[in-house]
Amino acid sequence: MNTTNTDKITPYHWLLFTICFIGTVLAGAISTLMAVYLPVAMSELRGNQNADELNYISAYINSVFVFGGAFGGVIAGSIGDRAGRKKAVIFSIGCVGLFAILTGLMPNWWGVVICRFLTGFGFGGVLVTTTTLMMEEWPAKSRAIFVGILSISIPVGIFSAGVIDYLVASWRQGFWIGLLPLVLAILSVFIMRESKRWIEDRHKQLVTGADQEKLFGEGHRLNLVIGSLIFGTMLIGLWAIFSWLPTWIQSLLPGADAQKERGLSMMVLGMGGLTGGFLSGWLANAIGLRRALLLCFAACSILAFVLFKTNAVFNPMIYVEIGVLALFFGASQGVLSVFIPQLFPTAIRARATGICFNTGRLVTASAVFFIGVLVTILGGYGNALFILSWVFVAGWIVTLLSRKHQGGELDETRVSLTKNQEEAII
Repeated sequence: MNTTNTDKITPYHWLLFTICFIGTVLAGAISTLMAVYLPVAMSELRGNQNADELNYISAYINSVFVFGGAFGGVIAGSIGDRAGRKKAVIFSIGCVGLFAILTGLMPNWWGVVICRFLTGFGFGGVLVTTTTLMMEEWPAKSRAIFVGILSISIPVGIFSAGVIDYLVASWRQGFWIGLLPLVLAILSVFIMRESKRWIEDRHKQLVTGADQEKLFGEGHRLNLVIGSLIFGTMLIGLWAIFSWLPTWIQSLLPGADAQKERGLSMMVLGMGGLTGGFLSGWLANAIGLRRALLLCFAACSILAFVLFKTNAVFNPMIYVEIGVLALFFGASQGVLSVFIPQLFPTAIRARATGICFNTGRLVTASAVFFIGVLVTILGGYGNALFILSWVFVAGWIVTLLSRKHQGGELDETRVSLTKNQEEAII
């Protein structure tokens, strides 16, 4: 079987992209579904409880999803490295679907907590495994473009959660959306192929008797730190601004009902992110991954200053500033989806990507909470958000000082396998 690199996009490539994109959209929708149904679900599950107790339980439900995602990204990555990319993708998508359905069937709040942790586990796995598989299977010439487009699937999923909430009043019925990823996982068993690069890497180990590369080996530790810092700094800044932007908008209009301004600002933020993610691949191809990341970090730093330090009262230009900032947010996510996996060789790529993607998520949860403390200390949401946006400068410095990617594994000449060898490894 000839596995020479080719730039031709085949029907199977389109099918693979469709599975990965739809699977991630559904994971994104289910990740957000509890947030939109939470008040109704808590009212039913806890009955006549005081507001403080309901908030306490709601915090549990929201936080366990984040932690589940962090663990799921790492463990699904390990499955992908050891058992194959195909199995890891199917396992992750199936996990999201199964535990979404079970969430809607739970009779009590602690059952929902358990299901949300396991749904988050699958969600974290989907993000890592679909990106890894696309990076290894998609033709090199257009790889950055389509991995960038894949990165907008989560915002599309978040939008879809709002549509489900609008159309389906019952939160239990809403979670039957889990049937779709479950069916997609089952169909993928028969449709999806194993990654050729993973097969060839496993074959090379069998032929040469080489040991499995160590994840924390001397040659990879620095890239794990670099990848985690770069991804984490962008994620912290992004989610801090995303989470507190409506509250900041309201603070610029004291005593007024800023519902329309808050809603429009979030719509602009979402559309800017979608546009940036869609265009990220063309940006990376035009100036290179490293330069694209430097541009994104620099632009986010400057625009955060303009947004939070030059606006003491609300004015329509704020929408423009939010939109441009979101454009670079979205672009950064697409570029990072290509940049991080390329730091590591095939044997550890999925696990290492999972660590880099999810280390930042654990820190992000604390950082978003920390904004509330800074508001009191610094005298306003604008000051607090501006101080936290200095993480973009930290990310720019780490990117600037990091070594350029030297592994080139995705572009190396690969060994060819016979059909029997491929089947033996699978």
